[in-house]
Amino acid sequence: MSLYELDIVGSGQYVGIKNYSRLVADKLFWIALKNTFYYLALVGPINVIGGFFIALLLNKPLRGRAIARAAVFMPYIIMVTVVGALWRWILEGNYGILNHYLQMILKIEPIYWLTSSSTAMLGVVMASVWWTIGYNTVIFLAGLQDVPRELMEAAEIDGAGSFRRLIHVIIPCLRSTTFFVVLTTIIYSLQVFGQVYTMTGGGPRYSTLVLVQHLYINGFRLFKLGYSSTISVVLFIVIFLISMGIFRVNKQTLS
Repeated sequence: MSLYELDIVGSGQYVGIKNYSRLVADKLFWIALKNTFYYLALVGPINVIGGFFIALLLNKPLRGRAIARAAVFMPYIIMVTVVGALWRWILEGNYGILNHYLQMILKIEPIYWLTSSSTAMLGVVMASVWWTIGYNTVIFLAGLQDVPRELMEAAEIDGAGSFRRLIHVIIPCLRSTTFFVVLTTIIYSLQVFGQVYTMTGGGPRYSTLVLVQHLYINGFRLFKLGYSSTISVVLFIVIFLISMGIFRVNKQTLS
């Protein structure tokens, strides 16, 4: 489809690489690509590292652990439209709950999170982390159950403290789990759409426009089906190359 000029009724004309030439010259495509990787750079480390340490905390024999685990995972089962509406209210510039507490505690002026190009992506990131970090936490929790108790006890007998057990026992045992979490986090982040669409619509001034939204606009609003297919092909190639790189690094690490 990316080599054709298609219309809404399905008729098309072969145009070769014209759509790809158009993509290279499309300023909005490059803005969307940059914003997508910026989103990944913010959400990825927080979701992976944060999910890992939350899992470590919830793996301890604390009172209310089951309730805490459920509370961490609960946001993940909420529909993205509800997440977007909830966080639009939380981040609202004049009456939002976040600004209320920031003003009360830090005595600062209201921050217009979603209507300023300098903070809009941060608002989307906050909503995304709240919504998805529970998934990574649960995956890490499952991995922690497979850490051999004998290794932990042997390390403790040898005088290893909590930090050394973490570095030399837990992290190596979670290598496969970490690989899975990193890979899925990257793939999901590169395909981000719902949060952006419901919270900012890609604005203000394209500061939160991402690749999947650019694809959606061209395909389902402007009905440039061939061009939107070109964007999807490029996105697939990006995800494929990054995934292959992660697989290769993981294979070299295991060997």
